[in-house]
Amino acid sequence: DANEYKDYLLGIVFYKYLSDSFLIKAYDLIYDEKPQNLKAALEAYREALEDESAEELKEQIREECHYVIEPDLTYTCFADAARNNTFSREQLQKAFNNIEQSDPLFADLFTDIDLYSNRLGTGDQKQSDTISSLIREIDRADLLNTDSDILGNAYEYLIGQFASETGKKAGEFYTPQAVSKILTRIAIAGQEERRGLSVYDPCMGSGSLLLNAKKYAAEPDYIKYYGQELMTSTYNLARMNMLMHGVEYQKFDIYKGDTLKDDKYGDVKMTVQVCNPPYSLKWSADKSFEDDPRYSGAGKLAPKSHADFAFLEHMIYHMDEEDGRIAVLLPHGVLFRGSAEEQIRKYIIRDLNRLDAVIGLPANLFHGTSIPVCLLVLKSKRNGNSDNIL
Repeated sequence: DANEYKDYLLGIVFYKYLSDSFLIKAYDLIYDEKPQNLKAALEAYREALEDESAEELKEQIREECHYVIEPDLTYTCFADAARNNTFSREQLQKAFNNIEQSDPLFADLFTDIDLYSNRLGTGDQKQSDTISSLIREIDRADLLNTDSDILGNAYEYLIGQFASETGKKAGEFYTPQAVSKILTRIAIAGQEERRGLSVYDPCMGSGSLLLNAKKYAAEPDYIKYYGQELMTSTYNLARMNMLMHGVEYQKFDIYKGDTLKDDKYGDVKMTVQVCNPPYSLKWSADKSFEDDPRYSGAGKLAPKSHADFAFLEHMIYHMDEEDGRIAVLLPHGVLFRGSAEEQIRKYIIRDLNRLDAVIGLPANLFHGTSIPVCLLVLKSKRNGNSDNIL
């Protein structure tokens, strides 16, 4: 099943990225230059570990990479073993465990990859062969001579391919690039030159929407990324995606958790917010939320059967007061449904005056649902505080 295979392929590609980056960094620290190939880097690293300054080298790499990989646990070693039919799943599992334990950043990152699953085949040998053949195939990718954008885009492409194969479940982790592009460009319009943008997605999936901001900002190196995701496997995918796109560790602050129940950001305000939340999701609408500053303003909670406005109110709460922007995709029901939703709608439009535009998008844009959606654009300070909504 594509949705299960995705975890193996993307996880092992990511481990190759970590391993290759590590060897390149080690070689650079030893010789102050780029290695000709990864085997040369591995040999140099092995030799350096026999030197008396080995611990100092490891500490330097740990400081920059946040992890250390032993020579026998590098992807280069695994690929050689796979070609010689001596590959051991135990070693790969040990490698995954070491990365996960090296820094909180990597905690539980590879939990979705079960190297002992019957899905890989019947019996130890067949299961090992399946992983081994995947390692050989991925080893053909030359990560030494590609920049992070090429690598990140290739990773993004794989996620997109899995989304189209997976169908209905794809909405949990992927917004198609055409939709993602228009959403990001509208949210960032007029702020492209701003240094130090904060970009937030409260339902970030694999992080694709967040990472799109890099493409349109004049100062992408100064963007700070924020996001929250409920599904463990998707949250892991987002962390991998960030690193594969060359986003430095300190530049993203993302969490696993339920955005509506457990807001991880408190009073933090963001300049740009983009989101494609799950449509008409059921939520508790518990009375305790009436005191939550995110939902209390309208005097009514979004109904249990449709959490759409709860997501929108959450985003409005986190808007930067000076120049906050939101671009969010929601089902057409938010435009006309009555009762509590009508009251919330009036509050957002009349009391807050945040809604700037409503853009209708056609049906069949997404994997797994044919419904047409609308793109709502909100601004904390609208042009001349006009009453008109485009």
